[in-house]
Amino acid sequence: MPVPSIGPTFGLGLRKPHYADFLDGDAPVAVDFVEVISENFMVPGGRPRHTLRQVRERHPVALHGVSMSVGSADGVDRDYLARLRALVDEIEPMVVSDHLCWTRIEGFNSHDLLPLPYTEEALDMVCANIAIAQDVLGRAMLIENPSSYVAFDDCPMTEWEFLDAMCARTGCGLLLDVNNIYVSGSNHGFDPRDYLAGVPADRVGQIHLAGHSQGRKLLIDTHDKPVPPPVWALYEEAIGRVGPVPTMIERDDDIPPLAELLDELQIARDIAKPHRPKVAA
Repeated sequence: MPVPSIGPTFGLGLRKPHYADFLDGDAPVAVDFVEVISENFMVPGGRPRHTLRQVRERHPVALHGVSMSVGSADGVDRDYLARLRALVDEIEPMVVSDHLCWTRIEGFNSHDLLPLPYTEEALDMVCANIAIAQDVLGRAMLIENPSSYVAFDDCPMTEWEFLDAMCARTGCGLLLDVNNIYVSGSNHGFDPRDYLAGVPADRVGQIHLAGHSQGRKLLIDTHDKPVPPPVWALYEEAIGRVGPVPTMIERDDDIPPLAELLDELQIARDIAKPHRPKVAA
């Protein structure tokens, strides 16, 4: 399946404190797209779905899930996929994405993005689940690299090798979270540049940027701070390799006024500008 090719666009995660900004006024907010958490809008009808339809009239929408659980040994939940497909059909999103993780076992949902061992057995399971999901959704998905705080011993693959093999076998694309690369690299002692060099550049369909916090011993992917300078530097390296793909900023806690996030998004535009394809005269 082809990875959606959107071009150099810039967006924000749509969060409740900013609904009025996006819905009121005559002029649309100065973003190219918004991204929403899929699960918040998967119940048909009601105010959340109505709000999303209104936003969709003004902006393209990306659907980003947190509980598909493509790494679950129990397989993907068919009811979940059916409800997601109904949302996809209604909203017609620019992309649909989720995470390389597992969240569910024997009907229990942890609501955490739990890590996988990077083994052939795990790869077989993940690829089978992604194939089912893409078949139900009728499109290629983007799968996001996770931030992680523990690592499994004796894994035969690095995370980037696992992602490369996953894309080759399923035809899915990557949602490259640059902050997660930085956080995991710091926590596990790998060079983020090795990660960037190892992912399949032609399968990257979107980039996430966010901030993080320092825990007692590890960096934590909290999405509650502005994008820090080392993540901006890594973003510049990333787009130098994969090109100016759609980029968005996630902010999930300590959410500032919309104007502050728009100023931050302008930094991404400025960094990406030299990498935009030149238009023939």
